[in-house]
Amino acid sequence: MQVLFKITRQQRQGEVKVQTYQLDVDPSTTILDCLNLIKWQQDGSLAFRKNCRNTICGSCSMRINHRAALACQQNVKAELAHSHSVASEQNPADSDLENSDSIPVIEIAPMGNMPVIKDLVVDMDQFWQNLEQVEPYVSSASRQVPEREFLQSPEDRSKLDQMGNCILCGACYSDCNALPDNASFVGPHALAKAHRLLADTRDQATEQRLEQYNQDIQGVWGCTRCFNCNTVCPMGVAPLDQISKIKSQVLANPTLPDSRPLRHRRVLVDLVQEGGWIDERKFGLKVVGNNFKDLPGLFSLIPLAGQMLRRQKLPIKFDASTGTAEVRGLIDAVKKRQSKVAQSQNDSADRNESEQKFGK
Repeated sequence: MQVLFKITRQQRQGEVKVQTYQLDVDPSTTILDCLNLIKWQQDGSLAFRKNCRNTICGSCSMRINHRAALACQQNVKAELAHSHSVASEQNPADSDLENSDSIPVIEIAPMGNMPVIKDLVVDMDQFWQNLEQVEPYVSSASRQVPEREFLQSPEDRSKLDQMGNCILCGACYSDCNALPDNASFVGPHALAKAHRLLADTRDQATEQRLEQYNQDIQGVWGCTRCFNCNTVCPMGVAPLDQISKIKSQVLANPTLPDSRPLRHRRVLVDLVQEGGWIDERKFGLKVVGNNFKDLPGLFSLIPLAGQMLRRQKLPIKFDASTGTAEVRGLIDAVKKRQSKVAQSQNDSADRNESEQKFGK
C-alpha cells in the first residue's frame, strides 16, 4: 500500500520544516523499517536513532502521529488505525478514511521536552541528569556487609517486576505536561525508578529517599496527573501509578518535614472527613497560611479573599454535607488499612535488615 510519511526535520536550533516521503509498503511493516527504507532509498541525510529493533533498548523513541512511541514497536496498519480513531473522535463526519481516495499519512516528529540535535535525534542529557537525582541504585549502606549475598524471596522480587520493565526510552518524559512549566520536576521516568528503590527490600535508605522525593514541585508533587506517561509507556510501567504509590508512602510517614504539598493533601482529607466536603474558609488558612505560622503565605491570600468577597464566593458559614457520617466512616477505614500496610512493610524491612546482618 502507498503511504505518505510527513517527517519533521531540524538542525540544532535551526528552522523546523516538514518533509514528505512516499513509500509502497506492507501494512505489517514497522515504522522503523519504513524510516530505514527512506534513508537507504530516498534520503541518506535523514537522522534517527535505532539499535535492537525488538522493543528492548528504547533507542528509537519518537513522536508518531502526535504521541511518543517506539518506531520498532509500531507498524503501519496500527498507526493508520490510530489516525482513523482520532479523526473519528474529532470529526465523525469527515473521518471515513476507508472510502477515501487520498493516500494515508503518518506524521513523525522528534520527542518533546528535549532539544533537537538533528531531525529525530534529541539531546537526552537532562533526562539522564534527572534520573541521577533520584539515586537509582540500591543504597551503598547495604553493601557494607561482605559475608553473604543480598538475597530476596520470590515474593519480594516480584514487587519490582513492573518498574524493572522500564527501558528508559524517554516516551513518558517526552509527553509529560508538567515539564514545560516546571523545569525542576525530575520527570515520570525518574520517579518510576524511585519507587522501584522504595519497593526493594535490599535498600536501606527509605527515609532519606522519601524526604528527597517529597521536595515541593521537584519530586512527586510536581506531577500534574495528566496520565500521558501511562498512556504512552510501551512497557506497561505506568509511571503515574508509581508516583501515586510514593505519595501514599510520603503521606503515611509522620516523620517527614512539613511542607505545603503535604498540608494540602492532609488538610483536604481532614476537612472532608470533618464535614463531608471542603470548608474553603479553613483550607487556605491551614494550607497556605500553615495555621497562621506562615505570614507571607497569609498575606498572599488577601487579594484572593477580597475577590471572593466581592463576587460573593466566600461562604459566611459552613454546613456539613449530607452523608458526612458515611464519608467519615470510609476515610477511617482507608486510614486503618493504610496503617496496617505501613506496619507490615516496616516489619518486613526490619526482618530483611536482620537477615542481612546476621544471616538466616
